[in-house]
Amino acid sequence: MELKERLKEKLKEAVSAVLPIIIIVLALCFTIVPISPGIMLEYIIGAVMLVIGMMFFTLGAEMAMTPMGERVGSSMTRSRKLWVMVILGFVLGFIITVSEPDLQVLAEQVPAVPNMVIILAVATGVGIFLVVALLRMLFGIPLSRMLVFFYVIVFALAALTPKSFLAVAFDSGGVTTGPMTVPFIMALGIGIAAIRSDRHAADDSFGLVALCSIGPILAVLILGLIFETDGGAYSMSSITEVENSVELGQLFLHALPEYFGEIAVSLLPIVVFFGLFQFFSLKLKKRPLIKILVGLFYTYIGLVLFLTGVNVGFMPAGNYLGQMIAALPYRWIIIPIGMVIGYFIVMAEPAVYVLTKQVEELTDGAIEGKVMKTGLSISVAVSVGLAMLRVLTGISIFYLLVPGYVAAILLSFFVPKIFTAVAFDSGGVASGPMTATFLLPFATGACLSVGGDIVADAFGVVAMVAMTPLITIQVIGLIYKLQEKRADAAAAAGQVVSLDAYADDAIIEL
Repeated sequence: MELKERLKEKLKEAVSAVLPIIIIVLALCFTIVPISPGIMLEYIIGAVMLVIGMMFFTLGAEMAMTPMGERVGSSMTRSRKLWVMVILGFVLGFIITVSEPDLQVLAEQVPAVPNMVIILAVATGVGIFLVVALLRMLFGIPLSRMLVFFYVIVFALAALTPKSFLAVAFDSGGVTTGPMTVPFIMALGIGIAAIRSDRHAADDSFGLVALCSIGPILAVLILGLIFETDGGAYSMSSITEVENSVELGQLFLHALPEYFGEIAVSLLPIVVFFGLFQFFSLKLKKRPLIKILVGLFYTYIGLVLFLTGVNVGFMPAGNYLGQMIAALPYRWIIIPIGMVIGYFIVMAEPAVYVLTKQVEELTDGAIEGKVMKTGLSISVAVSVGLAMLRVLTGISIFYLLVPGYVAAILLSFFVPKIFTAVAFDSGGVASGPMTATFLLPFATGACLSVGGDIVADAFGVVAMVAMTPLITIQVIGLIYKLQEKRADAAAAAGQVVSLDAYADDAIIEL
């Protein structure tokens, strides 16, 4: 019965994430963008598979990734050996990232570089920076100093990296902190934080995801410096026109075996690692072990359905829609359409709901979840609008990301440290599955239509969405800090007034 309820809850979350996009797309198709019934059916079937895939995947990740992360983290803690933590931290970061669905979707869209090269480079970056994040927790190094240090290196490298790798690098930082990686890394952090008993230990348990999202950016920037490409043209799997229902069925059925094989290869390292850890260290009892294995099975089925729906129906339709809108005489309309999609994408993200509850608890209700959600939605809408403006005009992403990150890092010196950690952790929260699977293909389709440089102008939309929470949540933290100061000042003033109400001899008597 409990499983049935959890499946229902995950289905509700998946539907709420995808439904706003479906409604917006259908509204556009019935008004300004004429498309054939076949393409519309491909899109709807892809969306249904995506919803069912997300339902199984998120349930599986919750059943398997979170308990695995906590148990591995506590086991590493018990060893109290630094070299064990370093090796295990790297291996875990690497193998979890290889299985991240959002990364696979991004790699599929990057031209001139083989998918596996991108995936392995990004996974190496996450592995290295998970070790850096764990060491930061153990030695209590302030997060703001590390962010300044590493982002200075990021932007120095970005100035030297070829233009074709720049936007992809920042996009990879957003997609890696996805539904597979985040639960595991956060759970790992809780286990490691148990080593320290000082008052900052809880605060320092945040910030793991923040540092892990820097790793992929650096890895792809370095890849851009050393990887020789033939400058290959962008290639997107175009939407396939079907003539009848049998062709429609075959389109999806032929893709399923390919993804069954791909995902099996992606998940195999996690299964092997956990099996070895269980045999040599964990030695879990039968019941929790079966629960984790069932969770891994759900994760597998969910990933296969998710990627099949995305790659066959959902993503090509988003690309086609972007092309059609940008081909209209009034192509500027793609900016407000992108803003509306951005607003609803972040409103629907289940991870954003978790984040808003977290901040509400941190501030004892002083910052309402509703206020934060609205702030995030508006700021993500603005960032998507700017991303669409880039598609139309070709403005370099440098002119938007540099001021954004400078503002975010400067704010980190003025807001409570917990807000900085939560803000940088949540960079990947806003750029969830819908951003990589719909917004990115939508932007590439539009860029194709206006004759822009796909890799330089369309890529970067995930990076823009991921940057937004860094500023928004810290601004909320600043507001909270000012409210606290005012409350303290008012309380102090109240005490002075209450003393003034007494006569001098009464005060002496008191």
